[in-house]
Amino acid sequence: MWIDSHCHLTHEKMALPPEQLVNNAKSGGVGGMLNISCQINGDFPDVLATAKKFDNVWCSVGTHPHDAGLETEKSVTLEKLIEIANSGSKIIGIGESGLDYYYDRSPRGDQQESFRKHIRACIETGLPLIVHTRDAEDDTIAIMREEADGKELTGVMHCFSSGPDLAAKALDFGFYISFSGILTFNKSDQLREIAKTVPLERLLVETDAPYLAPVPHRGKDNEPAYVVHTGKFLAELKGISENEMARITTENFFRLFKKAKLS
Repeated sequence: MWIDSHCHLTHEKMALPPEQLVNNAKSGGVGGMLNISCQINGDFPDVLATAKKFDNVWCSVGTHPHDAGLETEKSVTLEKLIEIANSGSKIIGIGESGLDYYYDRSPRGDQQESFRKHIRACIETGLPLIVHTRDAEDDTIAIMREEADGKELTGVMHCFSSGPDLAAKALDFGFYISFSGILTFNKSDQLREIAKTVPLERLLVETDAPYLAPVPHRGKDNEPAYVVHTGKFLAELKGISENEMARITTENFFRLFKKAKLS
């Protein structure tokens, strides 16, 4: 059984309805998926409602760095974020949050303040942090270190596509590293070398659907069922069987996201 540790089932660019996506995933050997929120006062109600419909779907709550400058997101206090995160068994993580200096769709100051708020909520609730970082590696780690400062903070570097320095620092921090379909792309040699160095007990796989469909579906709409291709590719890189990689990444998921339960 595989777990898609990061997808967007209700994203406006998703071609198929959640029911079909979940059925396709089950048919392909994907036993669960984490449906990610990008706007607390935007998509979160639909994200949560979708998670509640299916036994094997969970969700997060959070503000994507692209949306950190929205007044509707800035208005969400730390206390409110904590209240929402604690409000149901289906909400198993906080994010995705972080820093994106590549697109800079929100002012960097707003991104940083939002990121700090999410980290504080994770420390308060004990839920894992789901980190998005692009071209902002130094600030990402610096803020995590400043906010944690001896407190317990767990989480995952989602859709990892950065360099070896961030990978090493994230692992030292105790975080997991999740690989997406980017790992299968022709020009991802450095990323594949990094994947080889990540301990098996810290690996996760994801689709980030509807984006980043892995080979052999590259260029098409992505969906949770396709996480199997990334998982198989990762198994080959690590020199283990597909079944073993599925078992390891699934166990890692449930170890990190402790609230996630399969009935």
